[in-house]
Amino acid sequence: MDERTKNYALGLQKMLQFETVSINGVEQKEKFDGFHAVLKELFPHVFSACEVQDFSGSLLIKWASKEKKGDPILLMSHQDVVAANADDWKHPPFSGDIDENGAIWGRGTVDTKGSLFCIFKAIDELIAEGYQPTTDVYIASSCGEEVLGPGAKTIADYLKKEGVHLQLLLDEGGMIMEEPLKGAKGAFAMMGCLEKGTGNFKFIAHGRGGHASAPGKNTPLPRLGEFMTEIEKKNPFTPKMNDVVLEMFKRLGPTMKGAVGFMFRHGKFFSPVLTKVLPKVSSAAGAMISTTIAFTMAKGSDGLNVLPQEAYVTGNIRFIHHQGVEATKALLTEIAKKYDIEVEVINATDPAPVVDFTTSQFKMVEDTVRKLFPNVIPCPYAMTGGTDARFYSQVCENAIRFAPLTINEQQYKSIHGVDENIDVATLPKGVDFYKTVVKSFR
Repeated sequence: MDERTKNYALGLQKMLQFETVSINGVEQKEKFDGFHAVLKELFPHVFSACEVQDFSGSLLIKWASKEKKGDPILLMSHQDVVAANADDWKHPPFSGDIDENGAIWGRGTVDTKGSLFCIFKAIDELIAEGYQPTTDVYIASSCGEEVLGPGAKTIADYLKKEGVHLQLLLDEGGMIMEEPLKGAKGAFAMMGCLEKGTGNFKFIAHGRGGHASAPGKNTPLPRLGEFMTEIEKKNPFTPKMNDVVLEMFKRLGPTMKGAVGFMFRHGKFFSPVLTKVLPKVSSAAGAMISTTIAFTMAKGSDGLNVLPQEAYVTGNIRFIHHQGVEATKALLTEIAKKYDIEVEVINATDPAPVVDFTTSQFKMVEDTVRKLFPNVIPCPYAMTGGTDARFYSQVCENAIRFAPLTINEQQYKSIHGVDENIDVATLPKGVDFYKTVVKSFR
């Protein structure tokens, strides 16, 4: 491990060792003030040369340009992480342990303190080198992304109020991976251009209640069970191909063999076939072209021998652009009626605007990938998860969801799971990526 990589690893280690688990509905300003103190220690030039605003723990940092050539750019990655059960980890989740193979372990390495480190380090080094940006550069970092906190929306609303329009935004999303779709041989920089909407619905069944010794028929829980079974067995959502997925197939196709590779290379022609086949062969690929629902919580009675007067399940829904919130609600309500079930919308947001992958901003990011990662193929893709970037559509059309870190399949699966880690060797290229992006705006 060279000296640069070692120094970066030790810096990220300090960030990982400071626990920043966010809690839904709870403001933890003191905790995030402590994390900001770590950032100030690691990146002193950022905090001395830039304007720093704190929105209840979420940060907006402005590195002002004297030239003001063009609209500003914004680099972002959130501070908070999800909880971790330490008993299940090979290395303690807030240890920042660096193993003999050069992997650094801890909650947030992938999601998203790794990229947050690279962003701050890139700007800190540029300032130290005396570089002067030709346009304003912002760093934004919310402290409640994992719990749908208000930080990102508050910052985006503030920028709009101030009349700021961004020409480029880079947030978390895709990363650099080998074989992102089975059969696609090679390394790909997965650049998120389509972000689905997110919502949570509550499905409620009522009954008479009573003693469990004489249950009767059609009590609330069995009706909910039949409702969920119908939706799982007879998927009610309509899959439909979109331009982002077609472009992804076009770029993956040349690396794939056989009939699938041929169909991917000619995705537009085979669109009707792919639309039918994808959801059956790959849940991940199917989710890129369809609204999805996952049943996540349930409640019946409070007693083991008591029939519930009311029972419910919740469904986490990811809305695709052609079947948004209202269409999905109407569809599920119609199915729920058959089982005498009520539908309540807990929260819901329609999909964010799709990013145009033919713009000069997108091409600049592609060129940066090709320059720093010569063997990596840049590839637009449709995201099935949510990011803070969705709140910024009011101030930016080019919100690209991509973090320039290389991860393997195990590291990808560790997001929100156990044994989250990345290779420290990926950090220098990550820093260089953000520096190159900033310098590309002249």
